[in-house]
Amino acid sequence: MSIRVSSNQMVYGYQKQLNDANTRQTSLLEQGDGSKLHRPSDDPVGYSKFMRYDTGLEENNQYTSNVSTAISWMKTSDAALVNMTAIQTTFKEKTIAAANDTNNTVDMAAIGKEMMAEIQELVSLGNTMQGDRYVFGGQQDLKQPFTMSEEKVERGLTKTLDSNQQAFFATEYDSGDTGSLRQMLRLKDDNANEYYLNTQTGKLYTADFVENGYKDIMVKEGRTSVKDGDEAAAVSGFKVSDYFKNTGELKDSGAGSSITVSINGKDTKLTFETVKQQIVKYTGDNKAISMVKKNGTTEPTADTVNVTGPQIFGSDIFDDPASGNSYSGTAMLNEMLTVHNKVVSDDHKWLVTDGQTVSDEAHAVTVETETTLGSRQQLYNSVKTMLTTQNETITSDITDVSSTDVAQLAVRLMQEQTIYNMSLSLGGRILPQSLADYL
Repeated sequence: MSIRVSSNQMVYGYQKQLNDANTRQTSLLEQGDGSKLHRPSDDPVGYSKFMRYDTGLEENNQYTSNVSTAISWMKTSDAALVNMTAIQTTFKEKTIAAANDTNNTVDMAAIGKEMMAEIQELVSLGNTMQGDRYVFGGQQDLKQPFTMSEEKVERGLTKTLDSNQQAFFATEYDSGDTGSLRQMLRLKDDNANEYYLNTQTGKLYTADFVENGYKDIMVKEGRTSVKDGDEAAAVSGFKVSDYFKNTGELKDSGAGSSITVSINGKDTKLTFETVKQQIVKYTGDNKAISMVKKNGTTEPTADTVNVTGPQIFGSDIFDDPASGNSYSGTAMLNEMLTVHNKVVSDDHKWLVTDGQTVSDEAHAVTVETETTLGSRQQLYNSVKTMLTTQNETITSDITDVSSTDVAQLAVRLMQEQTIYNMSLSLGGRILPQSLADYL
């Protein structure tokens, strides 16, 4: 009986060792596909590292995809903005040329025709697409953002202040949420006397004071800013949005085209000056499109890849924070259309005093936006380089922890195969073929 138990133990031990050798050999053969990790039990610590590295690689690939898409989007936007600023530069030059009073009617008509073509090209560039999406439409990027009206409308005429006028008329109530004072509304009384209205304060100044009178004060009094008493009258509770749409279009050409104020103790009816012109409307929004480029805290400003109509074409007196209107997204385009109107109507005086300033500001706003987008694109290019380096590092880590050392695998396989074969040979010689044979 004791011999039988000893024999069973010998057979069991041999079979276990033989199976273990076969398991080791099978495990090594699995690594022939290049990976030494097929299940957590192969190497718990290594498998844990592999899972962490693999998750990091997937995140890196997603961020790399985001960055590549963002760069492509910004390149398309930047190319359009470069063309826009080039057109606006030419528009400025034409405005300066048109302001020369030696031009005759034919000359002005020719310049006006060229200006209109340039404005139409700006509108077309504003509708630039990346695939099936409009890059300047904000989050409303599936519908065309810019359209120019075919009919002409009555649009309010402004006095655009030059840098010296802005410095003189800028006071504590022209800052903060309402923004700086850049424009005033033009009005006329029944005797064709012209006045300029500061819509932020409701103060009304004579045109002569804004154009020339303030200069005399600076020389005679040494004063560098406006003060109470300089105005000809005050308009209580005036709001641009009560009379004008955000595009500058007059809401009511009848009763809403004038106001009554007291000037020198006499009620005086003042009518808003207007120009009959086409206008451009914006149907996009002013919301950012973000493409996250790295993990961690979100950075809405830094992750923004788009620019919108309000950013490209700024704001004016009809849609700034003090106006009571929402943004129009086409302020400078409509101001440029006013310049075009003044060119074809041969208004040299307006072109000298206002036209050149308007053209310069339209160009400056777009250039600033182009510069901002360029800086953001440069940041994304740097991040793409960083992500590429990280990808290489993570891939190397994954290779180190999971890949098979082929040379070492070959040696171990030969060793295990030799051990297995020797075990089979030895077992065949020393183990009984059956219990009956043994007995």
